[in-house]
Amino acid sequence: MQWKHKDLLDVSQLSADEVRHILATAAYFREINSRPVKKVPTLKGRSVVLFFAEPSTRTKTSFDMAGKRLSADTFALAKSGSSLVKGETLKDTALTLQAMNPDGIVIRHGASGAAQFLAERLECSVINAGDGRHAHPTQALLDALTFSRRWKGDFAGKTVLILGDIAHSRVARSNVLLLTLLGAKVRLCAPRTLLPPRPETWPVEVFSDLNKACRGVDAVMCLRLQLERQQAGLLPDLREYARTYGLCETHLRDAAPGCCVLHPGPINRGVEIGSALADSAESLILEQVENGVAVRMALLFLYLTRKSPDAAEPGMPA
Repeated sequence: MQWKHKDLLDVSQLSADEVRHILATAAYFREINSRPVKKVPTLKGRSVVLFFAEPSTRTKTSFDMAGKRLSADTFALAKSGSSLVKGETLKDTALTLQAMNPDGIVIRHGASGAAQFLAERLECSVINAGDGRHAHPTQALLDALTFSRRWKGDFAGKTVLILGDIAHSRVARSNVLLLTLLGAKVRLCAPRTLLPPRPETWPVEVFSDLNKACRGVDAVMCLRLQLERQQAGLLPDLREYARTYGLCETHLRDAAPGCCVLHPGPINRGVEIGSALADSAESLILEQVENGVAVRMALLFLYLTRKSPDAAEPGMPA
């Protein structure tokens, strides 16, 4: 497949065939990551700037490792170490980075639309690693790879429950779009204060009762409950939330056989998910982390080689 996209801003840009191509490419890089020597020269000479204006551990480390395993040069830039703290605008920071001629910029920013703002002004590829409440496409893609491996690539007829703080979650938004695109059904479960406005306009079923929401589902994706929601008055008490919406093993008794559990991390054990369930055989949380490196390797490969002379059939590493 000839990769035609310059930037990855949200999964809504992608067709189902393009998503499957990303997942197939990521599956190939998973195999490379299992080798004793995990480094390949695919992106040797290419440079990637990791521009993270929000704190991140998993995503930033995952992109850094992905770039290095492809032999790209990666340069990390955090907001605390950039001129943004001195009053420089995002536009000027972007133009400064562009003047250094990177091949790609991975950005995480607290403002929705920040990735698109950069993409419209820069010649290099921009990959969105999370912008405000808008989108987190690489997380949705690694979740899709996790599901694909579990379900042997067949999403049709599967039902996924997304549980937790939907209203403020870019992970939920991107996953709803991507899972629906691949043919899965999606349910949402959360207290009313943590649901988005007009959830009936989303292609989902909405539940307030967790036991009912779990009936017959093939997977449950827990979302991290940001503790500041209680301070904002959206939750009366964390213990009450944990009793009502915290996922534990008993909730999966009425789920479909083989139901699995995912979580984008970091986990608040005993709040959104029980500790025993997080460590159980049903949990694919650590597999998500492993798949994250492979998916981000695939994305860097596809986006940073699309302008090469043989972009129609870019050479895969041996």
